[in-house]
Amino acid sequence: MSDPRDPDYRAAVRRIFSEAPFVRSLGIELVDLGPGWCETTLSIVDRHQQHHGYVHAGVQATLADHTAGAAASTLIGPGEQILSVEFKLNLLRTARAARLRCRASVLKPGRTITVVEAEVYAVGDTQETLISKATVTLATVPADRVAPR
Repeated sequence: MSDPRDPDYRAAVRRIFSEAPFVRSLGIELVDLGPGWCETTLSIVDRHQQHHGYVHAGVQATLADHTAGAAASTLIGPGEQILSVEFKLNLLRTARAARLRCRASVLKPGRTITVVEAEVYAVGDTQETLISKATVTLATVPADRVAPR
């Protein structure tokens, strides 16, 4: 795995979570991170469920995508940002759980394109079950090319 190019990468990734209104509104929480990986959790409430009571695929997709972006962000330099280019989500099982956990790991770091794998688990009292898996392709772009809010 590559070494972080930003010595302050931990603070930079924390900002990715604190400054993302949609992610904050869902309740996604950063648990831990290191060079090339990130872990998050989400406590499930009614608004996260679809009409059958399962965790909505869109919630799983957002959790996987944002966690993957954070994992890729641990390896970029100061003055760079990560943007998702494409992702594929495999929904492996339906999920009824009080909490989800996502672990994303960089598969292939690059100067312009990075590929990350993210796994989403339903967390129960005694076990975790893999419910979805995403492959996310991300672009590294200069921060001044990302439109300000």
